[in-house]
Amino acid sequence: MSLSRSLRPGRHPQPRRGITPPVADRELTAVSADGARIHVEVHGPDGGTSQAAGSGGAPTVVLAHGWTCSTLFWAAQIRDLAADHRVVVYDQRGHGRTPAGAVGTEQLADDLQAVLAAVLAPGEKAVLAGHSMGGMTMMAASGRAGFRQHAAAVLLCSTGSARLVDESLVLPMRAGRLRTRLTHLILGARAPLGPVTPVSRRILKYATMGPASAPERVDECARVVHACPRAVRVAWSHVLGELDLGKGVRELDVPAIVLGGTADRLTPIVHAKRLAAELPQCLELVELAGMGHMTPVEAPEAVNAKIRELVAAYLDVKEEAA
Repeated sequence: MSLSRSLRPGRHPQPRRGITPPVADRELTAVSADGARIHVEVHGPDGGTSQAAGSGGAPTVVLAHGWTCSTLFWAAQIRDLAADHRVVVYDQRGHGRTPAGAVGTEQLADDLQAVLAAVLAPGEKAVLAGHSMGGMTMMAASGRAGFRQHAAAVLLCSTGSARLVDESLVLPMRAGRLRTRLTHLILGARAPLGPVTPVSRRILKYATMGPASAPERVDECARVVHACPRAVRVAWSHVLGELDLGKGVRELDVPAIVLGGTADRLTPIVHAKRLAAELPQCLELVELAGMGHMTPVEAPEAVNAKIRELVAAYLDVKEEAA
């Protein structure tokens, strides 16, 4: 099912004070199928100087963030993995430093293909990891030639393929039409999030993170999420609310690890279990006890370890000559 909505370009705020993002070794712009310009960062060794430069030695990992986030969301992964990996991150449409435009599952797939073509040589493989909407991006792109050419394996974190609003646990109510309708209204609310305050941090922690999440990690997520422009947040909420990527799951025929938090209210663990059962090559279902929706921030060690496992197993990494 292809979903597409139009969105006027809006304001794209810079990261708020309090977050110190890793400094990219290289920045570039990938041009998507409709001309959209996607902001891309390359971190770590062997970054190269041309847009299609191969890594030459260090394995490449491509990270796709979720709804209302940005490249800042992957700070913990960049700091760990960039020591010995080429880490590629990019801003989804309307997020971070990528301008807004048409939004939909086809655009998610187009943009990922453009990023892969910009940073990888023809036939070069990478491990891809996606969180939430980033994982949905990989489902949307799974049938594309560009994706199949470059994807060696995937890590799907805190994500699902359909029934996101129906199965959300953000509202502590019995499942049914009323809960679904109210959840739609909340997730698609046009009210501005405003500045990060103690109250907004508590709300975000309840909705997206586990009860034991450290205050500094809650604050990090709050600042990233609050930087997302309101129009972008609302437009993408409609896409996610109508999502149906079952065909994309069945076509995602590469080795995959599915990871989810047992306390996730936005994409409850039922989604991870369903993906693990439906993916053609699911290697493992990882259930992180007590973790919420923001698993790469809440449990970076676990996420990083699974990315490293996939790299070791599925990327032919050549040791550099002494």
